[in-house]
Amino acid sequence: MGEELIEKKVSSEDIFDGTLLHVKRDTVTLPNGNQATREWISHPGASSILPLTPEGEVILVRQYRYPIGKITLEVPAGKLDAPDEDPLVCAKRELSEETGYEAKTITKLSTIATTVGFSNEYIHMYMAEGLTPGKQHPDEDEFINVVKMPLKEAVAMVLDGRICDAKSAASILLVERRLREKQEK
Repeated sequence: MGEELIEKKVSSEDIFDGTLLHVKRDTVTLPNGNQATREWISHPGASSILPLTPEGEVILVRQYRYPIGKITLEVPAGKLDAPDEDPLVCAKRELSEETGYEAKTITKLSTIATTVGFSNEYIHMYMAEGLTPGKQHPDEDEFINVVKMPLKEAVAMVLDGRICDAKSAASILLVERRLREKQEK
């Protein structure tokens, strides 16, 4: 089903090969037989993790995001160190580096494709519980403030646009729904 929508790659060229991003320009054959150009970004993938306390608070990170020129509130996250890195290992590393916390229990929430129009990036999203605090140790180029708030407040911030980061919004809403469904049982 949907086979009539598939585009077939004819050729591919590397436009830019950076540390994180690799820009490609492909020529494709469209379903109607015509050809078109597709520029897209190859990304290794990432993991994110939303820490949840027994009191119903979430632990987020505040940081400046240069591409959008804004300080954002986000779930801890980072890219996979290698294409074959286990996303769970990445999530645990990012939780520790960005917040200092370790988790007894980590639950997979979902995997999302972040920007399907121009990138192949997937983010594997997790929830962390049974938290033990520790010392934050971000990468040398990361400047991060740890923020703890009630999940209810984070949901309100997603709904009114103060939390605009897609992985963070999705994680917060997925955790809120999961907890609500657990209470209804």
